[in-house]
Amino acid sequence: MKLMLKGGRIIDPSQDIDETMDLLIEGGVVSKIAKNIPAPRGKAGGGAVVLDMEGKIVAPGLIDMHTHLREPGHEYKETILSGSLAALAGGFTAIACMANTKPVNDSRSVTEFILRQAACANLARIYPVAAVSINLEGGCLTEFADLKDAGAVAFSDDGKPVADSGLMRQALEYACSLSMPVLSHCEDRDLAGEGMMNEGFVSTELGLTGIPSISEDIMVSRDIELACYTGTSVHIAHVSTAGAVELIRNAKARGVKVTAETAPHYFTLTDEAIRTYSTDLKVYPPLRGIEDRNAVREGLRDGTIDSIASDHAPHSSIEKDVEFAYAAPGLIGLETSLGLSLALVDKGILTARQLIAIMSMNPARILNVPGGSLRKGELADVTVIDMERTWTVDMKTFRSQSRNCPFHGWALKGKAVMTIVGGAIKYRDNDPHL
Repeated sequence: MKLMLKGGRIIDPSQDIDETMDLLIEGGVVSKIAKNIPAPRGKAGGGAVVLDMEGKIVAPGLIDMHTHLREPGHEYKETILSGSLAALAGGFTAIACMANTKPVNDSRSVTEFILRQAACANLARIYPVAAVSINLEGGCLTEFADLKDAGAVAFSDDGKPVADSGLMRQALEYACSLSMPVLSHCEDRDLAGEGMMNEGFVSTELGLTGIPSISEDIMVSRDIELACYTGTSVHIAHVSTAGAVELIRNAKARGVKVTAETAPHYFTLTDEAIRTYSTDLKVYPPLRGIEDRNAVREGLRDGTIDSIASDHAPHSSIEKDVEFAYAAPGLIGLETSLGLSLALVDKGILTARQLIAIMSMNPARILNVPGGSLRKGELADVTVIDMERTWTVDMKTFRSQSRNCPFHGWALKGKAVMTIVGGAIKYRDNDPHL
């Protein structure tokens, strides 16, 4: 199939492009990117489908490098199929899924199962992230080489920190030898204790046990120093504190190979929102104070934080419709991540070009996976964005199986209106002009 996206604002940071151009897709790859490309002609069926992209941004497919798909084991919360549908609706052509399934993705058989389910769905690209330690218990490393051979793209015990510094050192060194990243969940559980929200004025007023920001900062510092000492690299997941942002900024300045991500709720909300006691706002790490939120925004602006990831964590009403203390942490974000992130562009914190790099080029680079570019010959994974499209978040229409979304009813500006994977249109918004 030949597909021509005509007259859109093509933003491709990998090629330093931001201008009105045409994009021609042939055979599932980018064939040409230029101004005024003539539509290919040929025998019946040989011409290109031409779509008018005027007023739209045409970008390399967005990649969410931190999601939880729950399959295998908790399919009542999310499946690979439903998660893929949610990803496409959110503008993501690819997602990396964490290892905390049941059974844990700590073996070849689970990695291969995930990839088989992804192939059956044939929607978004699914990149399995395998566990650092067996059963996420932090005692013994998994078989890194075997997991890479099975199709894993990274290693993480996300949901749990790797508390043993010696084991974390081994993980960094072993992963480095395989040219794979370790995605670190930075949390000192001894400091976090039984905390339910950020430790501070609000937690004191609400009478909820707090989680101090230092519980994140200490582990960020440890992993940075381990990467520095071993000459390896580390990726810090879901950054939420001002202290962590500053540690990462300083580490980069002295040449440490560290990358980082944050999630939309950390630059959108603060712990003040928890005054409602909504369990959909219970997340780990917790929503922090306004100084932390502003620091995260600045970290994105100046490049300290490399990527925005949804940390999509679906839960059913069984886990969420309970008292705050007993609710499972996590919120869904695949279908709201782009809309919330575009608010940073609307506020002038980021340019559209910076945001595309943060949500496409950088995740591809960190995970070392295809995508993040519209260069000739690259896979034709494309996200079309209408920056002026206003819409209201309605969780009843979500493709995700779960509904733990604190943004229900929010009015957002900017939306993915078409998602193309391998040259095939996998999602198309009900925009009559597309």
